[in-house]
Amino acid sequence: MAASGERARVPSIRDVARLAGVSHQTVSRVLNDHPSIRPETKKRVQDAIQVLDYKPNLAARALVTSRSRTIGVLSATIGEFGPTSSIASIEDAARAEGYSVTTVNLPATTPEAIGDAIRQLGREQVSGIVVLAPQVRVFNVLRGMAVGVPFVSLQTASGSDGISHSADQVAGARAVTEHLISLGHSDILHLAGPQDWIEAESRMRGYLDALREADLPTFPPIRGDWTADFGYFAGTELVRRRDFTAVFAANDLMAIGLMHGFRDAGIEVPRQVSVVGFDDIPVAAHVWPPLTTVHQDFPSLGQRAVHILLAQIRGEAIPEFGPVAPQLRLRSSSASR
Repeated sequence: MAASGERARVPSIRDVARLAGVSHQTVSRVLNDHPSIRPETKKRVQDAIQVLDYKPNLAARALVTSRSRTIGVLSATIGEFGPTSSIASIEDAARAEGYSVTTVNLPATTPEAIGDAIRQLGREQVSGIVVLAPQVRVFNVLRGMAVGVPFVSLQTASGSDGISHSADQVAGARAVTEHLISLGHSDILHLAGPQDWIEAESRMRGYLDALREADLPTFPPIRGDWTADFGYFAGTELVRRRDFTAVFAANDLMAIGLMHGFRDAGIEVPRQVSVVGFDDIPVAAHVWPPLTTVHQDFPSLGQRAVHILLAQIRGEAIPEFGPVAPQLRLRSSSASR
């Protein structure tokens, strides 16, 4: 009976230590990825954990380490496809490493709101933070704060503290602009994102660089707000001018709204005007005509961010990931001039 009861008992850290032939302090160091543990000792402990199916008490460990095994996500892009996809992959990658994720959404990007969000994550005793806030002003505020834990951003902001990892927005915008140029378009408008948004500025730069290198005329970018409604409004207004043959919209929603506006105004896409977008949201392949766009690997961005952050937390060498290369998706909304 005693043996049966022993088997039914939930294994403890001391059971793991006994099976591995080490002290329970050594098991604790393995669980917390302490750099002083020899590889062979770490393997013995990990094997014992697997044999016993030991589950660490995260709450107890948090009391000892003063940090929970929790990653914080600071987000200012609620409901958008890219950030939502990245957060899902952050959660998956964190879970695989024994971490949970808590997300704080910024209601505004004022210094007060950003400070409140960082303090909230501090109360959660997060071990590190992934920043999914694409406005320059967010990083201006973070730079002046004592965040207190490592953080990694999924945008590259000039002068930002912490480590950044992002898709190569400039390269993606260059690729889509060069695609239009290769089709014979020389008068290409840009429907840009809002001012102060890191991604909007990078995509505009890629567009302008491609035109300059091709020695083609540039037009003042039209500042949008990322929404399909603005794209529709721009489409109905742009029909009054006929000095362009193609439009590069800085995201797919504006591109889809733009095509709707053109269609309602009697302009055929792509016979009269070619339209391209950016992001490759799921619906982009199913609008009419299907939208030429730039695909971004949002899941990979989220996973890499977790690996970078955990390396900082553990005091390990930071993985050297290059920027994620966007991929051009050619569909029917762009055609030869």
